[in-house]
Amino acid sequence: MKAYNYSRQYPGFLFPGKTQYVSAGDDSFPIESEAVLDTANPFNWPCAARKIRAWEPDILLMRYVMPYFAPSLGSVARMMKKSCKRIAIADNIIPHERHIIDKPFTKYFLNSLDGCVTLCDAVADDLRKWAPGLPSKVIFHPLYSHFGEKLPREEAERILGLEPGKKNLLFFGLIREYKGLDILLEAFDSLTDDYQLIIAGECYGSFDKYQAAIDASPAKERIHVFRHYIDDADVKLYFSAADLTVLPYRSATQSGVSSASYHFDVPMVVTAVGGLKETIGDTGTGLVADTADPAAVAARINEFFGSEEVKRKCIESIARERRRLSWSSFSEELLNFAADL
Repeated sequence: MKAYNYSRQYPGFLFPGKTQYVSAGDDSFPIESEAVLDTANPFNWPCAARKIRAWEPDILLMRYVMPYFAPSLGSVARMMKKSCKRIAIADNIIPHERHIIDKPFTKYFLNSLDGCVTLCDAVADDLRKWAPGLPSKVIFHPLYSHFGEKLPREEAERILGLEPGKKNLLFFGLIREYKGLDILLEAFDSLTDDYQLIIAGECYGSFDKYQAAIDASPAKERIHVFRHYIDDADVKLYFSAADLTVLPYRSATQSGVSSASYHFDVPMVVTAVGGLKETIGDTGTGLVADTADPAAVAARINEFFGSEEVKRKCIESIARERRRLSWSSFSEELLNFAADL
């Protein structure tokens, strides 16, 4: 097996965060890889393909996140030898935030594939609409296991400067419009003063409207914001302090946040969008708000904390999911799918 990486994922003006590169201080799990693909430079794509093709792979496995990557990845896939099976692992087929490029770019990429793996049924449904004849398989997202062990709650609260003894809600990950942080902030205003909200993640776009909501909130002293990219080494701090992870998304397929939440045995409240109902509600690892509105989210939060039986069942369900969603199982299913193509 050989891993290839991007020399550049996005031109700087298209990247909404602070950096798209791993810095010296990051504590990511080290994977040896060769940086070959510049998505923004079409003249680079044949060069990248030649380097990969020279290794003579039996399978080209590509992670597909959004249509922006379709031209570069689709072009590289088309330049592989006919004996190479070209397979995508697709987080999404169509992005949450739509653009005019979505349809032509998505079709270009999907037409370059021999098969596609999706991580939930909702994305599989999208794939069948866009490429009904393409062989595909759903293999659920395995757990992130590289964040380290859970810390004692008191230690995590002390490091983060949280008031001890509260019911701690966690909103974690990149802050984008479709993830509904504003919904959670309005829901939090209706909760009693024994709740505490932790917001941890970098904002893609303006944070102004969220900050205005926080400043106007009667509960603002109990809202703790960590508005920056969370290094892998620090992820355990936030989940170790949390009682409940809240994903008040307006739209979704699946979420890597749920995988981290599983790793740290933290139940979830999610909205009934995309694959979240399927992967959280149907497995019993959390509660599902029927609609993405503040009242529905607040009701599910209160339901969770109002019943020790609900908490216990969620924790037991997470333990079952942790056994099922292993990387070894994911890899075995993926290789079996490739062998059948």
